[in-house]
Amino acid sequence: MTTPVTIIGAGLGGLTLARVLHVHGIPATVHEAEPAPDARRQGGLLDLHPHSGQAALEAAGLIEEFRELILPGREAYRVMDRAGNLLLDLADDGTGERPEAPRGALRRMLLDSLPAGTVRWGHKATAVRSLGAGRHEVDFADGATVPTDLLIGADGAWSRVRPLLSGAAPEYFGVCGVETFLFDAETRHPASAAAVGAGSLFALAPGRGLLAHREGNGTLHTYAQVKTGQEWFTGLDATDAAALTAQVAKEFDGWAPELTALITDSDTPPALRPVFTLQAGHRWDRVPGVTLLGDAAHLRTPNGEGANLAMRDAAELGRALAAHPDDTEAALAAHERGMFARAAAAEAADDGFYTIMIDAQAPHSLLALMTGTEQDA
Repeated sequence: MTTPVTIIGAGLGGLTLARVLHVHGIPATVHEAEPAPDARRQGGLLDLHPHSGQAALEAAGLIEEFRELILPGREAYRVMDRAGNLLLDLADDGTGERPEAPRGALRRMLLDSLPAGTVRWGHKATAVRSLGAGRHEVDFADGATVPTDLLIGADGAWSRVRPLLSGAAPEYFGVCGVETFLFDAETRHPASAAAVGAGSLFALAPGRGLLAHREGNGTLHTYAQVKTGQEWFTGLDATDAAALTAQVAKEFDGWAPELTALITDSDTPPALRPVFTLQAGHRWDRVPGVTLLGDAAHLRTPNGEGANLAMRDAAELGRALAAHPDDTEAALAAHERGMFARAAAAEAADDGFYTIMIDAQAPHSLLALMTGTEQDA
């Protein structure tokens, strides 16, 4: 295959695709809105699953490099109530199949595996249109325009490429998150560090949750989750750190101080993270010369599957293009069949973990799920 591949989005999906294509000698260019690789924090820990994320890195020839990024001991889990009472404490016994690694380090590993110049930073796609005969053209905010014979939308929830294929748009899920970080926690925030423990903490109550995990170098990364309508955050100035902190802290009034400190003592400005999803079973009819992968195709709640599915989508698309060097449409059709099936299987297997965390019986509903005692709950 000699047609260059144009990829929109340098997240884990887009970069995995570029790497797998590179392994097979297929040229690709990735266009990314962010001005530089370190323009923002790249999220927290990511547990890579054997048959999706890890399989994708096998296809990319990077599995050994990935193993160097794993943070040992992070597959430990705790559940607390709002008073800080420890209800469940599962240690990492080293036998888990979903090792945790920093998302930012994983992204850097993928970037470093690509030829120089593969990623065009500061290229924010603003519009995409069909030129006919399977060709498309992408407009960028800097005024540049790129025509392409093969366009891949790996550009996430608010994909600019998706409208070429589907009229679907993300809908608010009814939960808003606020992201915070505590640095050097053992020294500067010892009570919170002790509460979080060695891995992940779920401190829960009906309609509210603090989801925290321990990253490297003593960093505690937290998502404060509030079940609420959109009016809770649409009137907020997300750049006003003090106002946003006060707003979310109010939702956790009366909680144990070592828990609320995960919000109020943040060493970074809090970041608003409302949860949006695409309709279950989202799919489209084949459109020549273009396809999607990852959240652009099947955005769901944060349940540990999103990045893993995106990377698997990317790896399978890359292999399909390599297997059909003279028939791009056959490759895209094969990719979409497999991707739709995997997304449907993930939806069918979803145990409702994300919703259960802050349902009306929280934290006891999550305890029942994690201990296999749902019928007794």
